[in-house]
Amino acid sequence: MAPRMSFSRVGDVLTVLTRRYGLHTRVFESQLAERWPDIAGETIAAHSRPDGIRFKRLYLLVENSVWLQQLTFFKPSLLEKINAAAGKPIITDIVLRIGDLIMPLDRVHEKPAGSTTQVSAIPDPQVAELAVAYADPVMDPVLQTRLASLMSKAWARAARPTPDRPR
Repeated sequence: MAPRMSFSRVGDVLTVLTRRYGLHTRVFESQLAERWPDIAGETIAAHSRPDGIRFKRLYLLVENSVWLQQLTFFKPSLLEKINAAAGKPIITDIVLRIGDLIMPLDRVHEKPAGSTTQVSAIPDPQVAELAVAYADPVMDPVLQTRLASLMSKAWARAARPTPDRPR
């Protein structure tokens, strides 16, 4: 008689694997980025975004020095909310940095079925077309739009003249 195989739920298997390989923090990092507006609040989330967790520190990008100063005062309550969302104390400190905020996924417009990806607010239409062409193989429409937008923004930024690199 062949041995009976038992089945486990996928969630249970993933939980065991994340514990075994120490990936709990990375999984929470991903969840934190996705749930940032719910955890921090819409106002704070509109002007900041999590950039990563390293050595129990959350690195948080903020829009400008005003928001950096403002969030300095909210660090204790943010730490409490973040650790409550994690279910256990994962973060011991928040490091604030000024940086570019990438548009959150909920602000990216989903394309209607059957339409092509569109990138808005791109100064050069050729750059936008190229970005759309590169993102076309991506099957998820929201991800496809976000990828095209990020590529065209990066290429537009790279094409800008700087003091050490004239156009």
